[in-house]
Amino acid sequence: MKRRLPYIVAFFALLVIEILIGLYVRDAFIRPYGGDILVTALLCCLARAIYPKLSPAVPVFVFACAVEFTQWLGLAKLLGVEGTLIGVIIGSSFSWIDIICYGVGCIAFAAVEWACERVTLKKA
Repeated sequence: MKRRLPYIVAFFALLVIEILIGLYVRDAFIRPYGGDILVTALLCCLARAIYPKLSPAVPVFVFACAVEFTQWLGLAKLLGVEGTLIGVIIGSSFSWIDIICYGVGCIAFAAVEWACERVTLKKA
């Protein structure tokens, strides 16, 4: 549990930030790009909390790209779930920039995790 706690705390902190962005931020940068970057970090934290030995950056990036691909296919519209919670999760518009943001989020997560491990090793 000790290894999982920082990831659980980070997950909930990022979730609160994502919700606040979704509710209150109406700009041309933070909401469209910052949210996409943070959502992959959020998913990496969740994956690490559930599977502490997993290196989640690549699987989360693949998952995020798969979700983006469903947007390209128009899956929410095909399933008739537009405007519902599942429709919001699936999304409705494909963008290559979103994929770049997902990559940035996964790389940032991996970099922070790497840096934290180095700091921990130096203390030991």
